[in-house]
Order: sequence, then structure tokens, then C-alpha cells
Amino acid sequence: MTARGLIVAAPRSGSGKTTVTLALLAALGRRGISVQSAKAGPDYIDPAFHTAATGRPSVNLDSWAMPPSLLDALMAGSADEAEMLLVEGAMGLFDGIEVAPRRSGSTADLAARFGLPVLLVVDVSGQSQSAAALVRGFATHDPEVRISGVVLNRVGSERHRSLVSGAISALGIPVLGSLARDEALALPERHLGLVQAIEHRDLHERLSRLAALAERHLDLDEIIKLATAPSITSRQTAAAIRPPGMRIALAQDEAFTFVYPHLVAGWRSEGAEVLPFSPLADERPPETCDVCWLPGGYPELHAGRLAAAHRFRDGLTRFAATRKVHGECGGYMVLGESLQDADGVSHAMTGLLGHATSFAERKLHLGYRAARLLADSPLGPEGSIMRGHEFHYASLTPTGNDAPLAELVDRQGQSLGTGGGRRGNVTGTFFHAIAAA
Repeated sequence: MTARGLIVAAPRSGSGKTTVTLALLAALGRRGISVQSAKAGPDYIDPAFHTAATGRPSVNLDSWAMPPSLLDALMAGSADEAEMLLVEGAMGLFDGIEVAPRRSGSTADLAARFGLPVLLVVDVSGQSQSAAALVRGFATHDPEVRISGVVLNRVGSERHRSLVSGAISALGIPVLGSLARDEALALPERHLGLVQAIEHRDLHERLSRLAALAERHLDLDEIIKLATAPSITSRQTAAAIRPPGMRIALAQDEAFTFVYPHLVAGWRSEGAEVLPFSPLADERPPETCDVCWLPGGYPELHAGRLAAAHRFRDGLTRFAATRKVHGECGGYMVLGESLQDADGVSHAMTGLLGHATSFAERKLHLGYRAARLLADSPLGPEGSIMRGHEFHYASLTPTGNDAPLAELVDRQGQSLGTGGGRRGNVTGTFFHAIAAA
């Protein structure tokens, strides 16, 4: 099976891409169409909503962090699994960084590489016919990026819809639906984005409402017709990062959710077994494992429970005495001495590394990163380069005296100094790894 696909993009963040994507995923599923989703860029939260809507793991596609061969392999694998593939864009369609051609991290890179049509979601609040000028600009900005249809969002009235639709249709680009202004459609947010899918007890009802909305207000038949088979150069498969062990203990619960599906799938494809366990349930990493991986998430929201999880903490300490342990972002915080929550209350963590983290005075750390490893670790051998990103509000207080794990540069190659820590078998960093360079 080779899916036909399209990209749901927008001129800017906050235009309604996620709402439209989820509505389409849910509505297509109601029609009995097997649908696969993907997300442009380094995002954990939106793909979890995709998975809830489709019942299939969503995949990330990132033209900056992933080598082209990995992009092709992930696209090919996604297209082989379903009849229809929807890729949700990130930020604005052309937003990226000025680096090598088609390695900017933009949604447009994916549209051009795979020849997929773009369904542009336009927030038309505060304008009418002027929206056509914006669409014209997006349609002509890059000849390799094809705007094949438009969905209007936050339409104020039928007259408003008619004015905007008429102006855009005159460009020869079809308007394939419109959604009214409705704050009830918005999903609640917190400091790293949307509240996680697993925290919504009414998520099934929300998705049902979105499916009904798509059935009433979007031209599903014409949207389906837009989709085309992706153009894929290579089908070579390889793990984005080599398995850190052959039996991997992976922390998985509401505090530890930020692990990329393509990493876990790649580990399994190379023969590794992944065994989930829950620190919040006071579970130890399984003794049969040879490495433990603590991914990111929201430990700051569960710091009290983690501090009280003595079986987990004691078990992790025993594990680390003889085997490798690695923590990313939230996992790195838990490996430290303590975590201070937003209320200024300090909670004891595992103490396997010497730093402490605080949310009492939040400061945003955001951006792509390339990391050169200063020692062997579960991420890879000394000297290897990993590409990924950093996204958190925590500060180090104090920084500890552990040896650094990596030398970091930003997306344009500017040095950010060293980061992370290593002590014995334990390593950790705020850096989220996406793929080996």
C-alpha cells in the first residue's frame, strides 16, 4: 500500500493547523480510510494527538535535523502503512533557517522534497479580500511548493466567508472549507505547548466533535482528491541513533512522554527490545535491561510524586552502579540533586548527577542544536555529532561539577559552549537528540 499524501500548513503559527489536521484525521477515519500522520519539525505534543485520532504512531519529519536518507526512509515507511498520509506543518510554511538548500527545517522543504500538495490554513480574522494577496504570495513564493487548496479559519459570518472565498478562488486556488470563530475548538495550553493528549479525559469526544465539524464545513471529497503519492528518492533504512543497548528500559508515563517514535522504531529495527516502566508508579527499571533511558516530559508537574518514589530512585541508583543511564531534558532534571517547582518548593531527585534545576524563575531555552559528544554515552561514541533541539524553561541552580557531556552549537553553527553532565555510568543533557549527523 502506498498512501497518497498532502501537507496541512499555514502562513504563521496559531492559524489553526492542528485543529484542521485533527479534524481531517478523525473525519477520514470515520469514512473507513486508513490514515497515517506526520509532523514537521521537532514536536512531541502534536503527534500524540495525531496518534489518538488515527490509532497509529505519528512520525516527525525534520529537514534540518534528519539526513535526507532518513527523511526518505521515514516517509516511505509512513506511506506504506496507510491509504492517506497527512503531514502537519510547523510554524509558517516557509519558516526555517538559512543553511544548505532544502535543509532549513521548514515545512516547505518537505513539500518540495516529496512533491506533496499543500492545503493552506488561513486565519482570516481581521481581513477579507486582502487574504487573497497573502495566498497569492504563498502560491508564487517557491515554484517547487504547490498550494493546492485553502481552508479559511476564524470566519466571522457568511458574508465574510463569501468575500474571502471569492477573492481567493479568482486566483485559481480552490477554497475547500471554512471554520467559524469558536474558542471552544481551542485545546488548552501550558508552557511547552498544548496540554498532552493523555491528560484529556474527554479526548475521544473532542475528536468526534472535530470530525463532525470537518464533515459539515470542509469539502472532504475534494481534499482527498488533492493528495498525491510522495516522491521518494531512496528507501534505505537505518536507525536515526544506534540502539544504546539491546534491552532498553524506557521511562514512560505522564512525567516522561517526550521520546520520538522514529528513535524507538529504529532501535527495534536493529534488534533491540524496549521495556517501558513508570517512575510515577514507583517502578524500578527492569533488571534484565542493559541501559536505562529517561526521556523528557513534565517532571516539574509531578516533582512531589517523583521525590516520594523511593523504589524507583533506589532501583535506578542500583542500576546505574553497573549499567548506563541517560536522561534527556526532563530526564536530565530527574538525574540531578533536586528540582524546584514553579511555587519555589524544592523536591529531592535521584542525585546521580550534581546539578539542580528550578522553575521558580522560568527562562525559555529554545532552538536547534548540534552536539559533539565528549565521551562515549548512550547517544553514541565520543566525537560523534548528534542533531536535535532544546526546549525548556528550567534553569540550573547550581550547575554541579560533573564533566560535560557535549560541545553544543546552535542551528547556524555558533558555539554555545559545553552542556550536560556525565558521572560514572550516568549521562544527561537538556538536548533532545533527533538523529546522528
